[in-house]
Amino acid sequence: MHELHAYAWHYTSTLFIHVSLHHSLNNRTSPDFAVGEKWEQLNEGKEDLLRADLKDWIEAAGGVVAVFDFTTKGILNDAVQGKLWRLKDSNGKPPGLIGLLPQNAVSFIDNHDTGSTKNQWPFLADKIMQGYAYILTHPGIPSIFCDHFFDCGLEDEINKLVEIRNRNGIQSTSTANIVASESELYMAAIDGKIIMKIGPKMDLGNLVPSNYQLATSGNNYAVWEKK
Repeated sequence: MHELHAYAWHYTSTLFIHVSLHHSLNNRTSPDFAVGEKWEQLNEGKEDLLRADLKDWIEAAGGVVAVFDFTTKGILNDAVQGKLWRLKDSNGKPPGLIGLLPQNAVSFIDNHDTGSTKNQWPFLADKIMQGYAYILTHPGIPSIFCDHFFDCGLEDEINKLVEIRNRNGIQSTSTANIVASESELYMAAIDGKIIMKIGPKMDLGNLVPSNYQLATSGNNYAVWEKK
């Protein structure tokens, strides 16, 4: 253990191993990146409790370990079904961990447990790109599920969103200014550089200024960049 350097750790047993052991392992191996998987039941109306619990785990692990943002995953799962108003918390911020501790929040649409062959909590197949339009433009550390990228024919659409994020320097700590959160429309401006929308509503009024141009779009999502 004295000579070991880890490039990355994925802690999958956070519910069964005390956080102090993860903290100790991190200190001993100095990984370039470490993320914990703390999957707990998300009940509507209890979102703040879950993300506060994730924040407490991060701090107990020394503050340098990230955690999968199951709060954002759960809310987004439900929001794309005509409840996009859920994507704004009482303080006007994103309601998941990305709105509380974004630099430690790994956002995702599905993983090997929620999707794939286990399929325990899958994102709706026809709304997957709305999910990626959200996490790939917002604060946090977005991750891409390999099944979506390689097996669902979404490689080109996802790549365009990744390019937009990189081109505009969107970071884990970027600022999302939510400009619309209705049942059928969610829109946010990030860092004053890009504007994104998801949802079936097409009448956007004057929410997209004339100095922005369409960068990419698809089934019920779009992203604009400054000209």
